[in-house]
Order: sequence, then C-alpha cells, then structure tokens
Amino acid sequence: MQSHRFLAKLVQRVTALVLLASLLLSAGLHAQNNIDGLRIWPSPANTRLVFDLAQAPDFSYFTLSNPERLVIDIANTNDNFNFSQVENQSSLVKKIRYSTAKDKKSIRVVIELPKKLELTVFSLPPTTPYNDRLVIDLTDDKPQPSIILDAKTASSERDIIVVIDAGHGGEDPGSVGSAGSYEKHVTLSIAKHLEDLIKREVGIQAVMTRTGDYYISPNKRPEIARKHKADLLVSIHADAFVTPQPSGASVWVLSMSRANSELGRWMENTEKHSELLGGAAEIIQDTASELYLTQALLDMSMDHSLTTSYDLSRDVITQLRAVTKMHKTAPQAASLAVLTSPDIASILVETGFISNPGEEKNLNNQVHRQRLAQSIFDGLKKYFKRLPPDGSLWARLKKEHRTHQVRSGESLSLLAQRYNVDVGQLKKANNMNTDVVRIGQILTIPQT
Repeated sequence: MQSHRFLAKLVQRVTALVLLASLLLSAGLHAQNNIDGLRIWPSPANTRLVFDLAQAPDFSYFTLSNPERLVIDIANTNDNFNFSQVENQSSLVKKIRYSTAKDKKSIRVVIELPKKLELTVFSLPPTTPYNDRLVIDLTDDKPQPSIILDAKTASSERDIIVVIDAGHGGEDPGSVGSAGSYEKHVTLSIAKHLEDLIKREVGIQAVMTRTGDYYISPNKRPEIARKHKADLLVSIHADAFVTPQPSGASVWVLSMSRANSELGRWMENTEKHSELLGGAAEIIQDTASELYLTQALLDMSMDHSLTTSYDLSRDVITQLRAVTKMHKTAPQAASLAVLTSPDIASILVETGFISNPGEEKNLNNQVHRQRLAQSIFDGLKKYFKRLPPDGSLWARLKKEHRTHQVRSGESLSLLAQRYNVDVGQLKKANNMNTDVVRIGQILTIPQT
C-alpha cells in the first residue's frame, strides 16, 4: 500500500516537473523580442537601415505602391522603440512608423519611400560589436548624376584620376582596437586628408569611393574606379592581429594568380571587353579566330597595371618609412577583394595595426593621420612625375621640361650642343651666372 502511495506521489512530482519545464520552454520560445536601436547609413545611391534586436528576428515583408512603402512584420516583438528619435539624412527614406500589426504579439513597421527602389531584407547574427540585426538595403537604380564624382573627359591634357577608397564603413566597422577605435573612422579620415592634398595639385583629380560613414561592397569599389577611368585606385586600411604585438604599415598589390583569374572572368564576359579595351573593342569581333587578339590586348593591359602597381607601391613605402614603422619593407601580393582590377593600377595601404595599443593611439591622432596621407601623396606624386600617364597634363609638362643630370666629363657647351640649344638659353632656364657645372647637378633643358 505504501509503495503505491509512493509511486503516486512520484508520478505527481514528475508530472509537475514536466509541466513546469514545458511552461518554461514555451515561455522561452515565445519570449518577447525587442528593438534596441535603429541606425541609418546613407550614401549617394544606397541606404542601409539596421535594426538592432535583442534576439534573432522572425520576420516577413512586402511592398505597397501609390505611395511606395516597405512593410515589415516582426513576430513576437514589442513596439516601445521611438523611431522619431533616429537621425535620418537619407534621401531614400521619408519616414519610419508603426502600423496595425497582424496580431497582438507582433509589430508592423512601415518605411515610406520617395519612389520605387530595389530592396534587400535579411537578418545578421551577432558579431562584435553588434547583437542580432535586421538589415534593409535600399538602392536607387536611377540616381541623380553626381557632379562631384564625375571624372573629366579625356583630352590631350587630361587630369590624372586617383580613386581613394576608405576601407569598410557603415555597418562594417572593420577592425576594432582595444580602446574601441573603429577602422572605418580611421580610414575615412586619412582618405579625406589625401583627397585635400590631391585637390591642391594641378593636373590630378581625386574621386572618393565613399564620402561618409556608409557601406560599399568590396567588389563594387573597383567598379567605381573603372567608371571614372581611374589611373590609380588607392585603398586605405588599418591592420589587425589576434595579439597586440604586431605593428607597422605595409602596402599590398594584386597577386598574379588573382589577376589571372580576374582576367579569365573578363575574357568569358564579352560584354565587358569594351570596359577594358575602350575603342579597340569596337573593331574586335568576338569570333574564335580573333579572340587571341582580345587576349593579347588584355594581357598587355594587365601587365602594365601590375607593373605600375608594384613600382608605385615602392615609392609609397619609401615615403611611409619616414613617418611610421614598416611591418613590411617591400610590396606584398595578395588576393584581396578590393584589388580585383587587372586593368587598373591598384594598391592597398595598411596604415598600421589598430590592434596594437601604441599604433591605435597614433591612428587616432589627427597629426599622424595627416602625415600618413602626406606620405601616400608624396609617393604617388613621385611616381606620376616620373612616369605620367599618356595624354595627361603631367605628361606634356614633363616633355616640355626635360632634365639632365650632369655626369663626369660633361660641360655646359657640350650639353647645349647635344640638346641643340643655345648656351645662353640653357643658363637662363637654370638661373645660372656661370658656365661651370658640377657632377650630379640637375639641369632643365629648354624646348628648342
């Protein structure tokens, strides 16, 4: 009899425990989600909205027209977040508000749009420094033309076009230093300093891939360079490692294997040939008998851009060494997403290790950032003064201002005879009061 009572009580207890566990599990499954924040990252043609959430979102969405709206339903979430407190500088987002939800446990968020836009909605799992997120990308496939970013039409005296790429941005902070510094802020600051230096120089023009804190896909950055017919793409980053010890700057170029694979991809896409070959593509028919000509021209284009990238990176390294420690003293080759243009000279500058406390402090120093930008500018200026692109103003100026370094046994009269100029003209061009020249002296040779 006692055993039966014992078993009955045991069954009751087990049943109670199972019921309690079931209730706890049910509560866990239906725990109320929460919107902790909303960030809006605008760019000239795109806007990214990021909802920070306490848990992974269970969501669905649809669009409405007249007027254009994006409607998002998020299950089991409360509506205590105030959208009016969020700063919005995007021309693609008119208003964000709540609407009548499907049920009492859900919320409905309505994003009012100025016109029909391309939409991408997806969730992201937690990654430092963020928790769960719901991301909405809005893209205007017909944006207003940007006057600032328009490259000048090629002419006999065109500007050299340098596209400056500030690494990361928006929802992508890049590497994060121990003091909480974001790589995306460091790179944008240095990029803007470099842009200012280029703007002051006649015959060279800067184009920024991003001018604010917003996200651009690494694969789209080379496309911006190609769109503006760039002579050079400079991508600026800050390195990081799992330990704080590594330090120093480095310069990277496209690896030969990645260049070859990219070239193969371009070869397969005949519609892209004109972007690489310009007018030459118009006279090349995509037939089996003439594809070898396309291959040869693309090979020549790739060889030139890779050689330019490597030589220019050495000039930049020489200048960087004067203002910061170098992690690598020679150009490094890698398969990096931003370095995917076999036809455009491209370099990636790692300005230092943000994971190193000392360098993080330096990278947050405005004077140090200006020095880094100045050294990058001095490096690319040195290269383009020596080897200016054909058809550029700098190419004409170099041709008009020939120079000669005096060697042993040479005299002013001998040089005047060699270059078919008058001794008096030679002295005037070099502000000389005497016929004496010294070994190593650089003389400007006037045009005849």
